[in-house]
Amino acid sequence: MPLLVAADLDGDPCEATIRLALPLAESDLRSLHADRLARVEVCEWSRRDRAVVARQRLTLGALVLEDRPWPDAPPDRLATALLAGVRDLGLDVLPWTPAARRFAARVAWLKASGEADLPDFTPDVLLATLQDWLLPWVGGMSRASDLARLDLLAAFEARLDRPARQRLDRLAPASLTAPTGTTLAIDYGGPQPLVSVRLQEMFGLTRHPTVGAAAVPLVIELLSPAQRPVQTTADLPGFWASSYADVRRDLRGRYPRHPWPEDPAAAPPTRRAKPRGT
Repeated sequence: MPLLVAADLDGDPCEATIRLALPLAESDLRSLHADRLARVEVCEWSRRDRAVVARQRLTLGALVLEDRPWPDAPPDRLATALLAGVRDLGLDVLPWTPAARRFAARVAWLKASGEADLPDFTPDVLLATLQDWLLPWVGGMSRASDLARLDLLAAFEARLDRPARQRLDRLAPASLTAPTGTTLAIDYGGPQPLVSVRLQEMFGLTRHPTVGAAAVPLVIELLSPAQRPVQTTADLPGFWASSYADVRRDLRGRYPRHPWPEDPAAAPPTRRAKPRGT
């Protein structure tokens, strides 16, 4: 590495012109300033590389005399540096599977409903507390691309102890079972928890399903046999007794092979169409 001792510059802080200088051998520099040389181990996030860079350096102040890879950097240093990368890139760099999103939304909804001791899953708090909940799950990872193999759902679930998880499953269940036995995922991401289901699968249900300690009615998006929304209700018995007749009138001609009973509250639920010719 060529070195110069510049004795006179023109004062420009960005593109200075050297007026007077002498060459300096690195061996002389090391000899003259041996007491100021420092061995430094650096493990830090590189935005350019989208990866953790681990280096071992010999420095004299800001001057780097040696710079080599640090192949056996401690795993905890690598993991902590990777968290800096998550903060830099944002939470979207994490593998948000549908299951992870649904779990986070359930916890957030229940917390907003009054369960104040549950962990906070809002984006700002998740970023601010990465050291607490994400650090144990990124061992062996050093690149942004490595995060694709992260089990984000498991990391989220680990934030709740057993009593909290039981409370979540009881008050904000992940799913609702239709009268036909179909498991319906509940979406907690909107203003009110919602399920979507084919209308015929809810025949015979005379008590509207609720969630939460305050028995909040689920919003039920009723679908046609073609899986298209036909009605949204938070009062299923009221729907049977009122606007169902209009829906029946509109759809029975379009879907003649599906049952459209006059009294849906007393009809058996079904997932099937009527046999041809009936």
